[in-house]
Amino acid sequence: MQRRQFMEAALGTLAAGALTACASNVGTMTSGEPSKSTDVEDWVAARRYVETRFGRVAYVERGTGQAALFLHGFPLNSFQWRGAFDRLSKYRRCVAPDWMGLGYTQVAAGQGVTPDAQVAMLATLLDTLSIPTVDIVANDSGGAIAQLFLIRYTTRVRTLLLTNCDTEPDSPPPALQPVLDMSRAGTFADTWIGPWAADKNLARSKTGLGGLTYTYPERLSDETIDYYLSPLVSSPQRKTLLHAYALGLDPNPLAGIEPALRKSSVPTRILWGTGDDIFSAASPGYLDRTFGNSRGVREVPGAKLFWPEEFPDLLAEEARNLWGVSG
Repeated sequence: MQRRQFMEAALGTLAAGALTACASNVGTMTSGEPSKSTDVEDWVAARRYVETRFGRVAYVERGTGQAALFLHGFPLNSFQWRGAFDRLSKYRRCVAPDWMGLGYTQVAAGQGVTPDAQVAMLATLLDTLSIPTVDIVANDSGGAIAQLFLIRYTTRVRTLLLTNCDTEPDSPPPALQPVLDMSRAGTFADTWIGPWAADKNLARSKTGLGGLTYTYPERLSDETIDYYLSPLVSSPQRKTLLHAYALGLDPNPLAGIEPALRKSSVPTRILWGTGDDIFSAASPGYLDRTFGNSRGVREVPGAKLFWPEEFPDLLAEEARNLWGVSG
């Protein structure tokens, strides 16, 4: 079921070919880790915690001035945005929290981790950090939460940059069904995440996190994989929270959101990796038609779901354009 639902070898071959063919036409799209970037040790040293009613929210912050809020995907954490921080922190006060149930946020006893709860947590985090408004950059399930935040706190969002993510017609996407089934059975952590955390080559394989969601899975370092996955299986409580996060995505948390998005005047840009076989290929067009102030779609040929981590130069270029700042 995993191979059938998540990927097909032919698509992977076509994606790789597309990347090779278009590389000369996408000057800012560089593969793998940048030559000089924040590593796990640096990120851990920069990690801070805010005490809230939701628990101790883990986040990393860098830069000054107007704030940009970076919302990561599932099952990653804020480390996904290290390359973006390296390129954008001279233009914005960059803030990247870990979701409740993922990463290093310590969730209060009895606290839910649904998208609605994550939205409320974000508002509290921003209040605690004295941040009135933000530019949001989001990926994967972080994009779903970003859309919910936008309609509930419209005046707090200056711009929205969405990469491959949930949309109302495609949330949760059919490819997530095996994860939902295992999470309901309480087995997802031990069946997939635990083995990937223990065997980094398995994590980079076609059936692992890397092959399923990264354009260049072979470039995922052992340290990166461990930083993402080890906290998720560190205790029975963390496994339960991981399952709860996944199950918070079903039923559709974006049901009924379209009219509010149509009314939005927030400048919104969509960047979409075309090699992603998790979310529907129709989604970027849907978002472009739906947002009231869409600034259009840019395709990233052949790139998979978590491409913002792999191609931070492209992401930073688009963010600067949307924010109206020069490089």
